[in-house]
Amino acid sequence: MLFTRRRQLKRVGLRSLQACMLIFLLVFVAFPIVFRYSVTLQRGILFLTFIKYPKGLDLTKPETVGLYATRNFYITVKDHDEDEDGVRIGVWHVLPRNAVRRFKRELDVEAAIAQEPLQPQEIGPGDGEQELREMSPVIRSEFPTVLPENEQLFYERLLRLSGGTVVLYLHGNTASRGSGHRSDVYKLLRNLNYHVFTFDYRGYGDSDPVPPTEEGVVRDAMMVFEYIANITSNPIVIWGHSLGTGVATHLCAKLANLRERGPRGVILESPFTNIREEILNHPFARMFKHMPWFDYTVSRPMYENLLRFESDIHITAFPQPIMIIHAEDDKVVPFHLGYRLYRIALDGRSRRWGPVEFHRFGSGKHYGHKYLCRAPELPGLVRQFVQSYRDAVY
Repeated sequence: MLFTRRRQLKRVGLRSLQACMLIFLLVFVAFPIVFRYSVTLQRGILFLTFIKYPKGLDLTKPETVGLYATRNFYITVKDHDEDEDGVRIGVWHVLPRNAVRRFKRELDVEAAIAQEPLQPQEIGPGDGEQELREMSPVIRSEFPTVLPENEQLFYERLLRLSGGTVVLYLHGNTASRGSGHRSDVYKLLRNLNYHVFTFDYRGYGDSDPVPPTEEGVVRDAMMVFEYIANITSNPIVIWGHSLGTGVATHLCAKLANLRERGPRGVILESPFTNIREEILNHPFARMFKHMPWFDYTVSRPMYENLLRFESDIHITAFPQPIMIIHAEDDKVVPFHLGYRLYRIALDGRSRRWGPVEFHRFGSGKHYGHKYLCRAPELPGLVRQFVQSYRDAVY
């Protein structure tokens, strides 16, 4: 009986070993090999468009995430001249706080404003307050009530008023333009009296379900930037977060190369140097990065398939001022990658170009990867940056 028991234990041990070997081969050998040869899988892991939250969010109704006085609309992006259908992307235009309060009756948002906590109203360069005050009677006569039929005209009328500032926000991967931490950033910028534009790249939110590529998402950003620039001569500031920082630097480099009108400043929140280094430092790569075939099966294929987001190269290709903000306890994009990008910018950019700022946020604050918007000093830093460079041309 003892002999039988030992044989049973040996069989169990052998089966366990075989199961462990099979799991090892599947996870550490088969999956990397499949990853190397599957562009679809590479894009899926990078862009994570299948992660959607909050569930049931209706992006046509920004007020459901606390963004009243916000216009939802769509822009068609043509990938080339022969592209007849194009890609439809969803966009939000969030009005600045001072404009909302001045036209709260016309916008029918008096009840929403009444529920907000009172905040000190700071007046300063770039908020368009004087122009709003002077033009309010005329605009009220043109738009006694804002309805779906005249909503576009009203929002674009306010956008054209001189003296204002526009922020184009480029979000990171996963979810949509309506996820919680992103809405908090829009509200912060709204309270600084800036117009805010945000959108979902192809494959995200309610934009067309087209598989994203680096060139594709940069083209989406370019089209929204051009939409804004064609309507207003007011300064535009680009704010990128996480993967959006790679989109931001690539977009600015393209605009500079084309000698097109560019932004007046660029804010990079939790940036990385390039996708190759970000993958190597990402938490999901901890199990794989020490494998001798990691570079061959994971990093190099993405580079070869033009999934690069080389901010370390693009940041030296445009002259606008840059502000980098990064939390020391960021686990998704490690702090040292953001600081390294800052050093690359300092060393690689022309001395005649706009300055580069770097602001670190201590790990004791627990802001992590996506909650720098909760830092009480952030609004002041943003306002100072915008006021310093909104009228500067480099």
